[in-house]
Amino acid sequence: MRSDLAALFIIFGGSGDLAQRKLYPALFNLYRKGYLKESFAVIGTARRPWTDEHYHEIVMASLEGFEEDDETKQTFTSHLYYQSHDVTDAEHYETLKALAAKLDDKYQLNQNRIYYMAMSPRYFGTIASHLGSEALLTADGFNRLIIEKPFGRDYESAKALNQELTQTFDENQIYRIDHYLGKEMIQNIVALRFGNGLLSGVWNNQFIDNVQITLAESVGVEERAGYYETSGALRDMLQNHIMQVIGMLAMEVPVNFSAEDVQREKTRLFRSIQPYSPAEIKQNFVRAQYAETTVDGENKPGYRQETNVAPDSQTETFVAGKVMIDNERWCGVPFYVRTGKRLARKETQINIVFKKTGVNIFADDKSDRSAMAPDVLTIYVEPEQGFSLTINGKEVGQGFSLKPDQLNYQYDKQMLADSPEAYERLILEALNGDGTNFTHWHELAASWQFVDAIRQVWDADQTPLPTYSIGSMGPKEATDLLASTDAKWIFDPTQTKK
Repeated sequence: MRSDLAALFIIFGGSGDLAQRKLYPALFNLYRKGYLKESFAVIGTARRPWTDEHYHEIVMASLEGFEEDDETKQTFTSHLYYQSHDVTDAEHYETLKALAAKLDDKYQLNQNRIYYMAMSPRYFGTIASHLGSEALLTADGFNRLIIEKPFGRDYESAKALNQELTQTFDENQIYRIDHYLGKEMIQNIVALRFGNGLLSGVWNNQFIDNVQITLAESVGVEERAGYYETSGALRDMLQNHIMQVIGMLAMEVPVNFSAEDVQREKTRLFRSIQPYSPAEIKQNFVRAQYAETTVDGENKPGYRQETNVAPDSQTETFVAGKVMIDNERWCGVPFYVRTGKRLARKETQINIVFKKTGVNIFADDKSDRSAMAPDVLTIYVEPEQGFSLTINGKEVGQGFSLKPDQLNYQYDKQMLADSPEAYERLILEALNGDGTNFTHWHELAASWQFVDAIRQVWDADQTPLPTYSIGSMGPKEATDLLASTDAKWIFDPTQTKK
């Protein structure tokens, strides 16, 4: 990637939590690694009446975890400017426009602009409209818009928002960020699939029995309860992160590894996902809430006991489901997905479960020659990163008993320390105009239409939600979902040690 690009970053929501936790550290990483040099500047905007000096103090505090000396950090922050801004006031955009022009001259930014929306989604359309009407977009440089999730709360609202944005920006200027697509091991999926003949030859329904995707969180909703009550696990995790992981795992081979070709194949894949009738949704998708639980003698509140949660809330904190893809490669292969709060361990893991051999010729009991355990390719996304292949091998000693053996590769701590964080990686890709790991509108539309059908059935069903204990891996119904096809969840820290 080029490391000599100049640009002005305008961060709407520059005083917020996302900016402080993720964006400023990511930009500083790009600066200290030489991707950002002298020709860059940042304008942070928000309602708060901060001075540049106070803004710099806030940014410096967000960089405390870095070992670099204060002088390096101060040199970086000298490129950052604060503008108190009301996103609904046209006059404020004129002030912003004047500051942007001044910084463009000072730092020789070639009129390149990246607009980052790091604030409430209800303002996305308003901001984009004013950027167009007040002529902040430049004529000679590039203009790119980075959008955080959630992008709408259903298909219709997402469509309306997209129409608002495309009044000002072309589709190829819009970068809908999903930080999961910036994770090392999610990006590694395409390398594993398309860079290895051993895997590409068996990556289909002739050899794969099922695919399992787990995004487990050990924490509860914490301070996000207000947002979570309007979202739930279905919208918060399945519609974006999990659907994008399915896209990477299941898309056809793109002609080139480019944004246009990858997004085309992912869109085709999403359009191939089997739509469910209301009865099929009830059969193939499970929701639940974590319940009040005593853990090691301490009482832990359930979801309904959390602050800002309605005592009769029907919001799900856990989702599990079976996704089927109607194409030649994947017909008949279930993609089992699950995600939830307050589960046994924080872990994101993908398991590719291969079909069993037909007969166990090594069985001592000839009357029971049932198939051996399946081979499993596991992709560890976080907190550990790497992959393993579990195969059947002979136990050492007399006889011919089989046992599972694991061929294992884990990134070491130094490799992980050198690996770019997701936001750092994705911001650099946007800076370079590479949209490969961002979400295209057609992908988003297809995923919303699939999720909306589930949401509508659940909203119409007022029966009590199943519950699960804190520290478990979800409700019994999620286990039963796989048992109906004689499968089981490979990742279960409550039963086995990893």
